[in-house]
Amino acid sequence: MTSFCRRSPTAGTVSLYGQVRLLQPTNSTAGIHYGYSPQRQGISVLQLRRRTWIPVVEASGARERSDVSEEDEKKRIVEDNCRKSENQTVKVVVAAAAVGVFGVGNRVLYKLALVPLKQYPFFLAQFSTFVYVIVYFSILYIRYRAGIVTDEMLAVPKTPFLIVGLLEALGAATGMAAGAMLSGASIPILSQTFLVWQILLSTIFLGRRYKVNQLLGCFLVAIGVIITVASGSGAGKSLQEAGIFWSLLMMVSFLFQAADTVLKEVIFSDATQKLKGGSLDLFVVNSFGSAFQALFICLLLPFLSKLWGIPFSQLPNYLKDGAACFLNIGKLSSGCDGAPLLPLLFIIVNMGFNISLLHLLKISSAVVSCLATTVAVPISIYMFTLPLPYLGVASSLPTGFLAGAIILIMGLLIYTWTPPNVSSNASMTAPT
Repeated sequence: MTSFCRRSPTAGTVSLYGQVRLLQPTNSTAGIHYGYSPQRQGISVLQLRRRTWIPVVEASGARERSDVSEEDEKKRIVEDNCRKSENQTVKVVVAAAAVGVFGVGNRVLYKLALVPLKQYPFFLAQFSTFVYVIVYFSILYIRYRAGIVTDEMLAVPKTPFLIVGLLEALGAATGMAAGAMLSGASIPILSQTFLVWQILLSTIFLGRRYKVNQLLGCFLVAIGVIITVASGSGAGKSLQEAGIFWSLLMMVSFLFQAADTVLKEVIFSDATQKLKGGSLDLFVVNSFGSAFQALFICLLLPFLSKLWGIPFSQLPNYLKDGAACFLNIGKLSSGCDGAPLLPLLFIIVNMGFNISLLHLLKISSAVVSCLATTVAVPISIYMFTLPLPYLGVASSLPTGFLAGAIILIMGLLIYTWTPPNVSSNASMTAPT
């Protein structure tokens, strides 16, 4: 092989884009040369001497290569970035639609699940929390065995997950305390402070800067939900009757929940750097976050039981009766029609909602995920006007439902609108 690339005084030069040409010997004689060699005394020997054929590389085609111009390269990079941006936008839209669908199902099935367990809502909350821990860790183990979850993912610091569990437990505790004193119509109105907390915390801790159209869009979404819920429901009167303290406490509960989602966004961002561009699996966050939440729920159990009016000494009997109603067996099965099907459906859909919401948070931002869940509020109100099973007579639409829904949709369109001559980085997936 060395003779193929060796330069010869009779051959051409070597070129990467040349052509292979076989040169004959420079001697005009034949390829076989006969000569007399007196190797042995008295003996004449005809010796065959063969000249080697030397393959060389000819440089005649060296200029056939056409270099790509710098402008073409820049154009290709811009097209690739635009294509990636469009694909990312499609992923965000699909994920947001999934969050909306699961969000509606979550709200409707929660109401249906409380029909058989109307006396045992605390049991449903505790039972679902521990079911999530078992299911999430089971899925995490399966994904680890399949190689989807790596040792590097499991080795990420657990302190952020501990804070996530604490925030979720505090959000549940304060939300339950305020929810016991507030009317059902006023809670969705106060829940719109969640969007305000999201924007504020994202600005402080994530350094995001939102454009005027994005802030205006968020404001209109919140106003649309408030009009939709408050119209004809007497929510304003209920807020006055409940008092300012419980309203503020409900707002604080949404502060804890907003901080929880922003912290999860930080966890994904930090993990990408620690995993050298890799992506942290969703079930790592869900599993450890739910485990720490269950831990803090147990620590707050005396306080939580008091919120539901259950003496701590009677809590074991309460949980036992709740389990009997959930399974629809025993003497307490009377009035538990729909169990365990409806509670199990709620737990499954709620799990799907949590997973889809975390996926949307991972590929977009906390504010986008919040907007997706907010859209589910008016749709859920409309769903309750349909003849759903176990709910009896369907409710009527509030008088301002259509106006609130229009304002909400306008807010979403304004938020996602990108002004002309603005970089694609200012899309709904990455507020600047």
